[in-house]
Amino acid sequence: MKYAVPVVGGKMSPHFGHCEQFAFYDVDEKMKITHKEFINSPEHQPGLLPVWLAEKGASVVIAGGMGPMAVDLLKQRGVDVVLGAVESDPEKAVLSHLKGSLATSDNTCNHEHEHGHDNCAH
Repeated sequence: MKYAVPVVGGKMSPHFGHCEQFAFYDVDEKMKITHKEFINSPEHQPGLLPVWLAEKGASVVIAGGMGPMAVDLLKQRGVDVVLGAVESDPEKAVLSHLKGSLATSDNTCNHEHEHGHDNCAH
């Protein structure tokens, strides 16, 4: 299983579509992290990140917030989405999720932005 977490400055990014990098964590059947790497995000384009993450082999994305378009695109590709994560350390977020103890709140992008579109959906 491979987790992906959006990151800015080494911490989980509150906005999925505007992160600098993604932290990828490979997890074995014993729920242990076996490999981790940080990969720079591709240039920001609507709908690109979900496709890119699926191509990188992500099976779960943990994020603070994500727009509905991105959620739908990830789910269409068989990627589970965990939203509202409040843990700022991406590795701790993955480990907490594996233990079933990841603290979550509301999806930070679950609202309309000015101009009537959701900038977090990308």
